[in-house]
Amino acid sequence: MTLSYQQAIGQLLDAGRRLDARGWVAATGGNLSYRLDDGSVAITVSGRHKGDLVADDIMRVDMNGASLDGKAPSAETLLHTGLYRARPEVNAILHSHPRASVLYSLMVPSAVVVTLTGYEFVKAFPGVRTHEAVVALPIYNNTQDMPALQRKVDSWFENNPQAPAVYLVRGHGLTVGGATVDAARYTTEAVEELMAYELERSRWAR
Repeated sequence: MTLSYQQAIGQLLDAGRRLDARGWVAATGGNLSYRLDDGSVAITVSGRHKGDLVADDIMRVDMNGASLDGKAPSAETLLHTGLYRARPEVNAILHSHPRASVLYSLMVPSAVVVTLTGYEFVKAFPGVRTHEAVVALPIYNNTQDMPALQRKVDSWFENNPQAPAVYLVRGHGLTVGGATVDAARYTTEAVEELMAYELERSRWAR
């Protein structure tokens, strides 16, 4: 469901407070966005604490990531607009730095995909109906070259059209898209829970 700019502002401010309450957007980390009904995107400006957001901390960009109101967007804006273009069903994107997801991405330095199965929580992903499903989430090496990272992310979603709108950047964070802010938040919570399980499993395997 697309929203007006004013509607999106309220939902993004609320999402920022909720993510901050869990400790997933410490300092000025993370960025949040929503696809608007006019085809543009509402997104958090650069350098703001997500738990303290006010309406002026939300700006508009076009689908190429260019500012529409003179404010400075996050360096990761291209990752949001790329995912919106790749997934028409995605209206909200939450990028956060939850601890288990960040740590697990560093525990598997050679992995390019993490596969999850057997957990009841995999049913939290859209369209997944059984714990026996296999859910694949890509992991990308961290980089400051956002256009290069965007091309890699775009390629994954082009080649894996059934994969959830979720990916990890190693040692950095988690990006999740959803049909609504709540849907993206629920999936973020589920992924972080699953990554905590995987971290614990890795300890047992030693």
